[in-house]
Amino acid sequence: MDKFSITAASHVGCIRSNNEDMILVWDRFIRNDSYRTEIYPESINRFVIAVADGMGGHNAGEVASQQAIENLRFFIDDLPVGLSSGDLNEMMAEWLKSINKSIEGRGLSDPSLADMGTTLVGIIYYEHKFYWMNCGDSRLYRLRDGQLTQLSTDHSLNNMMGTKKHSNIITNCIGGGCRTSFIDMFEFTSDVKTDDTYILCSDGLNDMVDDKHIEALADQQCSASEFCRAAIDAGGYDNVSVCVIKVM
Repeated sequence: MDKFSITAASHVGCIRSNNEDMILVWDRFIRNDSYRTEIYPESINRFVIAVADGMGGHNAGEVASQQAIENLRFFIDDLPVGLSSGDLNEMMAEWLKSINKSIEGRGLSDPSLADMGTTLVGIIYYEHKFYWMNCGDSRLYRLRDGQLTQLSTDHSLNNMMGTKKHSNIITNCIGGGCRTSFIDMFEFTSDVKTDDTYILCSDGLNDMVDDKHIEALADQQCSASEFCRAAIDAGGYDNVSVCVIKVM
């Protein structure tokens, strides 16, 4: 493994008037835009790639996703050196408490932002170790040898009930009045293989495009913009944000 080749794209879709999603690729924030870059992990100490899907009335969702993802970037940048995996998990749990309190506080001071919240899914690289994290129903997929696997677990009523009757009802998020928020977080350093493709996405992709189609697009080495186009062509009922990471 020498590098990550990354494409990212975030689109408002066909129905919504504003884009509540936001993507972070290292030090670049993406909304209503596309981006392409390469990252060489061996040459740097840390970075984070993440997708946030905001929710709330008016423009509150986009405020929540931006606040969470900007805060996350500075949190990762400011981590001390020498943390163990357990230490990092504990610090992420404390970060979650802090960002929840901050988002809730903004809602209390400004009624237009009340109950705003956001999902968060991402990959953290810290001192030569890889971690993935998830809070909510945004997803992390991996394509390996032509087979797509969802690595994250949806924190949603659909997933709890095993049905498709409760669209967009999530059971865990950052903010949004969720006082029992948690983050799934796993180290997967030994499982990162050359030629793997990782896909981070908001539910604007997987609600419009089924996993078989996502698998085919990934196998064709499509860019993030092409994934977004597939969701838009299928109706684009929601904002759609995708980050595609090819391990090379």
